Amino acid sequence: MALVGAVNLFLFLVLLLSSCQGRENWVKSRYPFIKRASSFYRDGHEREGGYDYIIVGGGTAGCPLAATLSQNFSVLLLERGGVPFTNANVSFLRNFHIGLADTSPTSASQFFASTDGVINSRARVLGGGSAINAGFYTRASARFINKVGWDEKLVNESYSWVEKQIVHRPNLADWQNAFTQSLLDVGISPFNGFTYDHLYGTKVGGTIFDSSGRRHTTAELLASGNPDKLTVLVHATVQRLIFDTTDGKKPKAIGVVFKDETGNEHKVLLSSNSESEVILSSGAIGTPQMLLLSGIGPRPDLEKWNISMVLDNEFVGKDMADNPMNAIFVPSNRPVQQSLIQAVGITKLGVYIESSSGFGQSDESIHCHHGLMSAEIGQLSTIPPKQRTPEAIQAYIKTKRDLPHEAFKGGFVLGKIANPISKGQLSLINTNVDNNPAVTFNYFHHPYDLHRCVEGVRMLTKIVDSKYFTNFTQCDEETLERLLNISVKANINLIPKHSNDTKSLEQFCKDSVITIWHYHGGCLVDKVVSHDLKVLGVTRLRIVDGSTLSKSPGTNPQATVMMMGRYMGLKILMDRLGKKSGMSEA
Repeated sequence: MALVGAVNLFLFLVLLLSSCQGRENWVKSRYPFIKRASSFYRDGHEREGGYDYIIVGGGTAGCPLAATLSQNFSVLLLERGGVPFTNANVSFLRNFHIGLADTSPTSASQFFASTDGVINSRARVLGGGSAINAGFYTRASARFINKVGWDEKLVNESYSWVEKQIVHRPNLADWQNAFTQSLLDVGISPFNGFTYDHLYGTKVGGTIFDSSGRRHTTAELLASGNPDKLTVLVHATVQRLIFDTTDGKKPKAIGVVFKDETGNEHKVLLSSNSESEVILSSGAIGTPQMLLLSGIGPRPDLEKWNISMVLDNEFVGKDMADNPMNAIFVPSNRPVQQSLIQAVGITKLGVYIESSSGFGQSDESIHCHHGLMSAEIGQLSTIPPKQRTPEAIQAYIKTKRDLPHEAFKGGFVLGKIANPISKGQLSLINTNVDNNPAVTFNYFHHPYDLHRCVEGVRMLTKIVDSKYFTNFTQCDEETLERLLNISVKANINLIPKHSNDTKSLEQFCKDSVITIWHYHGGCLVDKVVSHDLKVLGVTRLRIVDGSTLSKSPGTNPQATVMMMGRYMGLKILMDRLGKKSGMSEA
């Protein structure tokens, strides 16, 4: 029997190895332009005469931007993380929570804790946030597009370009069906069916998970690029931007310095063409951080860290915002299939309501986990040292142990505040780009944000007690106090709890606030960038990512940030080559 077991194990390992090798070969054939950063000089990827575009960050916007620009120009895309294609924690819905819980230096997600005490994540992988998020895809409202000043026709074409390649219609899980019916039951109507559009009422949206549960990230959009003009380097961590300040005019971006996976530094330059650009697409945390490290930001902040000033701009890192979220636990007396976000209730109050259920049970699963809502063991390493007291650690561990066992059989209804008025800021804690900056979001600092949360929580409790949910979960209606009591324990953050959490909805909102990773701002239009997203006060430097947005688009921003990459790529091509050149179906 032992011999048979050994043989079976050997055959399993052979099949597993061949499967991995087959996947790697597929990646190499489909994406021949993706290389490790250390191969840049060794394999001759350095381009004589420089690149037309150097894009810093291969994320949700950076990948479609690079693919689009490469149709006509040489593009170097630098991504600090690895590839998503062979990473099971990224690729499969069932492992969603494992990718977020991994706090190792090579994880696709990098944890940080805001100074507010809310635990958060930022992407560190090709594909960016689209590789670690819950997958929900829904467009911004027409009002948002008009206010930003984008061309509506080109916007719709850019959305469609993304949707044809990586977006799917979900198979609605039983939990999500009960949730959808409950939304309608409490008056969040009409039912708008399946649609990408942002419409008041209840709807089913798109997803980047296919019917087999495999994730499709923006990294796949790179296959639409021109392989002869596109170079993508992974494990390439940009340290700083290079500026020419010798001619007495505006500082001019001329290139970047990056480190490869072995720790060696490389300098790469733009071509001499005046229209060549460095484009930052590192997200709302990475982009303002990179500007500061490169000498663009408030003078006192730069002087504090002895950073040579290129441009004094007081607004870099300011107006940071995150959409506060609170969740109500939904108990269940029956097994619950794992589901991430598939439907949403869009209210006129400015509260978006979504739901998740269960969590993946695979051999790799972490067995003390709360699905979408949980901050995992190991995140203590992300707490600033001054806050990492023995008391805080013991309280954190006790909270994790005390999570109700029923939570692993239930789910959550999530309420997110749209367009928070409360704003915060970002600043450096040192000059190491690998370390997270200090970020403050000031959740509920403005009373109207808190008011909307209270009304939202009232709505969430009605949804949980809807007959559609109680019939599905086979649970009786719960009292408001018991629901709040379970929920405040389940929503893990570093905020001290109060005895009146279950008595005061205001206190519940403040003490149980968490994030759904929709932070934005830090490099806003008219403060840091122009309306065409060029950095003010310098030349040949542009920003294309969520750091330029004062509001998070739609109920979930990834669709619009993906579109933004394609849209801005087309706009740049049209500006340089004429309108027809930018309209190819590439």
